[in-house]
Amino acid sequence: GASESRPGQADGSAADGDEHLRKQGHGSDAPIGPRGESRQPHGSMVRESTPASPTPQPIVAWSRRWLPSRLSGSGPRPLASAPMESVAHPPLAARLRGYVALTKPRIIELLLITTVPTMIVAEQGLPSWWLMVATVVGGTAAAGGANAINMYVDRDIDALMRRTRNRPLVTGLLKPRNALIFAIGLEFVAFVWLWAFVNLLSAVLAVAACLFYVFIYTLWLKRTSSSNIVIGGAAGAAPVLIGWSAVTNSLAWAPVLLFAIIFFWTPPHFWALAIRYEEDYTAANVPMLPSVVSRHETAVRILIYTLIVWALTIAFIPVGDMGWIYGVLAVGLGGFFTFLSVQLLRDPTTARAMRLFTFSITWVTLLFAGMALDQLVRSGL
Repeated sequence: GASESRPGQADGSAADGDEHLRKQGHGSDAPIGPRGESRQPHGSMVRESTPASPTPQPIVAWSRRWLPSRLSGSGPRPLASAPMESVAHPPLAARLRGYVALTKPRIIELLLITTVPTMIVAEQGLPSWWLMVATVVGGTAAAGGANAINMYVDRDIDALMRRTRNRPLVTGLLKPRNALIFAIGLEFVAFVWLWAFVNLLSAVLAVAACLFYVFIYTLWLKRTSSSNIVIGGAAGAAPVLIGWSAVTNSLAWAPVLLFAIIFFWTPPHFWALAIRYEEDYTAANVPMLPSVVSRHETAVRILIYTLIVWALTIAFIPVGDMGWIYGVLAVGLGGFFTFLSVQLLRDPTTARAMRLFTFSITWVTLLFAGMALDQLVRSGL
């Protein structure tokens, strides 16, 4: 979603937060700085006891040739601290569950929460059930394929993080080659499906979001920049564009503003989760913001982005021709989101960060549900 969140989530919904409630042991003994203090600049940490990485697969090999030295092999890059476990002849049911896990279903759910309400706003009522189903099916396949490619590329650092160390490519449940074929196949199916049953614009937007998520976020920014989730969040914001174009076969200022809302929502949503797993990102040498700056600085940026999101949701009232139901929710939800951000700034603990993260999901769910309800009530449905 979009992000490894979200919407795109990106690493989103997003963006890698689909297993945040799983509690596992630490998978690394890399030195960690004191909580709340600034980290060493990314790339300055050295892991001397890390074994060599497996032979690069096609996408990673391509990235090493064409992308910056961080991924090209000429600079330090995160490697698994232990060989990935191999599962000999896993049962079919287990492998099927593994393929489902590759798609990061929880992130997809978060992305789809924004799609259908956007379609209702674009229609100014209820679109046909078939169009909604076709759009959701195509969007699910597109997001699932992107997430699966993300797991394929990131399997080395997933082995270092306790939040991701049980993913199917880390445990050896699935072979990397099969996972990549599955992921590319999903993207192909998504494009053909959306083109055939929705429209070409929606199909192009879905595949473009996948390419952005894979090449811009996963292969480039995630391991090289602390702004990774900021820019990468654009992928998680794409579902609102897809939902709008599915109904109108065009774009307008209203979906662009919805895109901006999700784009600016993604960083505070994911940074709050990253505070809990800052040691994971440090161990994997991934410059997620909480692992390279102090918690106070992270909380400051969370508050800034939250205020921007609140302003954008209020601006959508006239732009999207919304009524009082949405207006009340936008003001109230944004106010509470800001309140939690201020609390985190005053007391940047893991507990407060997780409370903010949890509410950020509630926020996007209620805001878009209220958006849909507003339109349905006003249209007489």
